[in-house]
Amino acid sequence: MSHSVELEVGVSSPLGASVVGEGVNFAVYAPQAQHMSLCLFDSSGHSEILTLAMHMNEGGIWTLKVSPLKSGALYGFRADGEYAPEKGLFFNNHKLLLDPYARDLYGEFTWSERHYGQMPVGKLSQVNNAIDMPKSRVRELAPYTGKKPNHCWGKTVIYECHVVGATCRHPEIPKPLQGKFLGLSHPSFIEHLRTIGVTCLELLPVHAFISEQFLTAKGLQNYWGYNTLNFFTPHKEYLVNDDISEFQEMVAALHKADIEVILDVVYNHTAEAGTDGPILSLRGLDNLGYYRTVADKPQHYINDTGCGNTVNIDSPRSLQLVLDSLRYWVEVMGVDGFRFDLATILARNPNGFNQAHAFFQAINQDPVLSQVKLIAEPWDIGPGGYQLGAFPAPWREWNDKYRDTIRRFWKQEQGVIGELAKRLHGSFDLFEHNLRGPLNSINFITSHDGFTLADLVSYEHKHNEANGEQNRDGHSGNHSFNCGVEGFTNDPQVSKLRLQQQKNMLLTLLLSKGVPMLSLGSEMAHSQGGNNNAYCQNNRTSWLAWKDSQFSHPLTRFIDDLLRIRKQFSIFKHRFFVHDNDPRYEVAWFTESGSNMQQDDWHQGDRQVLIYSLTDKHTNQALLIILNAGSEPVTCQLPSLDKGKWQLALTSIHPMSAQFVDKEHQIAAMSSWVFTANSEDLNHG
Repeated sequence: MSHSVELEVGVSSPLGASVVGEGVNFAVYAPQAQHMSLCLFDSSGHSEILTLAMHMNEGGIWTLKVSPLKSGALYGFRADGEYAPEKGLFFNNHKLLLDPYARDLYGEFTWSERHYGQMPVGKLSQVNNAIDMPKSRVRELAPYTGKKPNHCWGKTVIYECHVVGATCRHPEIPKPLQGKFLGLSHPSFIEHLRTIGVTCLELLPVHAFISEQFLTAKGLQNYWGYNTLNFFTPHKEYLVNDDISEFQEMVAALHKADIEVILDVVYNHTAEAGTDGPILSLRGLDNLGYYRTVADKPQHYINDTGCGNTVNIDSPRSLQLVLDSLRYWVEVMGVDGFRFDLATILARNPNGFNQAHAFFQAINQDPVLSQVKLIAEPWDIGPGGYQLGAFPAPWREWNDKYRDTIRRFWKQEQGVIGELAKRLHGSFDLFEHNLRGPLNSINFITSHDGFTLADLVSYEHKHNEANGEQNRDGHSGNHSFNCGVEGFTNDPQVSKLRLQQQKNMLLTLLLSKGVPMLSLGSEMAHSQGGNNNAYCQNNRTSWLAWKDSQFSHPLTRFIDDLLRIRKQFSIFKHRFFVHDNDPRYEVAWFTESGSNMQQDDWHQGDRQVLIYSLTDKHTNQALLIILNAGSEPVTCQLPSLDKGKWQLALTSIHPMSAQFVDKEHQIAAMSSWVFTANSEDLNHG
């Protein structure tokens, strides 16, 4: 690049770096800065070859157009002004700042004291941090043009997935693609997803992120990715050739296979941590606007995330940043929706959660974002942070009450039958009050956060020693059970029971009303050795092993069988709750004798068997499900049918047994059973 350039004031929209003719327009929001500089670097990213003054425009936006300049140019910003932490001001022109709107990054981030505003504390740092910072890179991709699957919620089956963990050991994926976006779109992995019956891949965070300094000091990494550095750039370690278009290529291949892509996104906090954290981007541009601070104490952050800072969505520019980022990932990168980490924070006002927050209103009226899948993790650690069931339509929510109830039932806890019935049928008590239905519940038993499905039935206690926190991290209340032995065992009876219990929970999950979500490796008994907080385990603890025994695993076939049954019954696609006298569907509950459940039966504290049927009155199809969490077999009288008979479709015991005489059936201990019927008249006698 020639040092002889033509400079113009530029325009304030759009924010970020935009190629305009032979030049590039730069625009950045920093309303309280006294001076802003655009820093251009050579192609190596090491030498700052031009430092150019920017122009202040109305609304606090600084701009500059530089010509000639083209895509691929490396740059950063420096903001000068008052450095007064006690006022919440962190301007320091010695710190190179990432463009919050950067579409691409170049180079690595390295932790060092250079990133801090005061070093030592109390003394303004005049050390340039550019050598340890990635550079923003000018890059514009054409909008995504592929055809999207657009699955309705009633047909959606989510698979929560980590880019590295899913593919980095897969023997059929070429080495260069393992652990990369292009590994997820490799035909062998797509075929695996199709074998399970997955319609939607939900990726753990793929926005550019860094590892926290306390982890790198222990030789660990942030594996999950919940520590965002930039909201527009794909994480560079997931790219093969450092080309962000590979993300588009992955999405297109998955779409061609009829699989949607949802991103787990983290807009609640950033990698700049607490008040004494590094100055990397937002903190150095508009700390008081981008982050929530304590009233009358702007030097202190509100920490409703537990990560040091909380993004202030009440600020119009913060809200714009989030919305612009979301639209970019939909329109340019092609994704089909989002799962919002700690979503309660995004709708927080100073007085707490607000169902009419500007964030909700902006999305609801947005012609792009109102049409994509929106999933909330409906809690944070702030006051009143648990908001399950409180999000407005069309939001879906992770249902942890579903998760815990299913675990408690199969753990043989007593007194949960009534709660179990609510969860199996879409949690009407949580969602119906604000005109939402069963498909607003994202049902799951395991996720990235907690035990894997195999570990849930193999460990009663967490084993997180490898995280370096003396096993103090991670949840202690997991409703888990070890089937008699803590951890690994060669005992065939214990192994058999563990497989059976995994099948029990999968059967319960996939034949519940709501949208089912499977976690990575559930289909192949993936174990993390009892680690229920593997956020920093970028190693074989977290990675799928893809052993010979895991290809065509019994659980993979079992999931496929369950989803085939699920697809046959329209009640799982129905958007509204089924109540008494519904003209379309009937839900009935039975005792072991085949009679209808009465109030006393529901309040029988030691009851560990639940029997229920789902009948489609239009198609004359019926489904009967029997769940026995007890330690003893139970003889059940199948509910009578006026015509036709029940056919055993699937059971968790192995080998599948169909030994029953007429209507009596011996239900094994800790087992689940599915029967189907199809007759002209299926009224229960």
